[in-house]
Amino acid sequence: MEQRIDRLRTKMAEAGLDSFLISNPYNRRYISGFTGSAGLVLITASEAILITDFRYLTQVKEQAPHMTLVQHTGSIFGTVAKECQKLGVKKLAFEQDHLTFAEAMKLKATLDRIETEPVSGIVEEMRMIKDAEELKIIRDAAKIVDRTFETLIGELKPGMKEKEVALRIEVLMREMGASSSSFETIVASGKRSALPHGTASEKKLEKGDLVTLDFGAYYQGYASDITRTVVLGKPDGKQKEIYNIVLEANKQTVSAVRSGMTGREADRVARDYISKHGYGDYFGHGTGHGLGLEVHEAPRLSTMGDTVLTPGMVVTVEPGIYLPDFGGVRIEDDVVVTESGNEVITHANKELIIID
Repeated sequence: MEQRIDRLRTKMAEAGLDSFLISNPYNRRYISGFTGSAGLVLITASEAILITDFRYLTQVKEQAPHMTLVQHTGSIFGTVAKECQKLGVKKLAFEQDHLTFAEAMKLKATLDRIETEPVSGIVEEMRMIKDAEELKIIRDAAKIVDRTFETLIGELKPGMKEKEVALRIEVLMREMGASSSSFETIVASGKRSALPHGTASEKKLEKGDLVTLDFGAYYQGYASDITRTVVLGKPDGKQKEIYNIVLEANKQTVSAVRSGMTGREADRVARDYISKHGYGDYFGHGTGHGLGLEVHEAPRLSTMGDTVLTPGMVVTVEPGIYLPDFGGVRIEDDVVVTESGNEVITHANKELIIID
């Protein structure tokens, strides 16, 4: 954690910032190690302060011994102002993407003569590149979803409700060590599989259905994310066609991901392949996103993905085709960018699985 604070101070110096207030809970955890739900972190060139209330005093001492602990009993912004005054802060940078407009105005009013400066993406940029410990945890989170899928396909059958399947996924992930799911589990069957984010409904699985399963595990604070699509009973020609196109788009993009390419270039691999086969209009989302403390974080693999991929980044590759009133297919893997290319960390079978 202290190395992260040192890196943050370097970035602050490069940006001309002498103090920085962190309010985003994921950024707060990344810099401090504190997992509680309330608190602010104040970083200067010489001080690292965590401000929280009575509920978390013992927890902060245990999780963030490298931080100076300050308890607030009234307005937390009032305590921020007092600490800034003690330290002689002239201008305080804050995370404009996290504080609401009302909160930012309240902070500015409370600081009185201390100037404020809205900034964006400083800690998020640091978080994009994972260290060895983070990568180990994310690999373990990926193992949980692999094992969950492998168990689940032996239990899927016509007549089950999508909500029953989603619940079973949640239970399996918890049994395998997850602290929670990393997002609301998606189970979309039949025509509903054409909904990219079709959360589980009361619909029952039927023979002939494509079933899209998109789920992830939180493990020790880090997320995994996988999608597999299966078919109940013998697939028809159109189902096999779109499945094979999506599968090949996934495989080609996974093979292409490497250090030095942009997120846009990675996205183009999948998009061009699907478009070449006549389904470009039915692939309307980005090819992937970063994984880490959040299930959706930078970098983005999309038409707007300008970030250059770098070793240590973890991204998803999840092309799809969605045909209204018919059904859809999505196949997603988690991939670590390495010095020599990439490492795929989800290994569940992604060839077309037919469940009789």
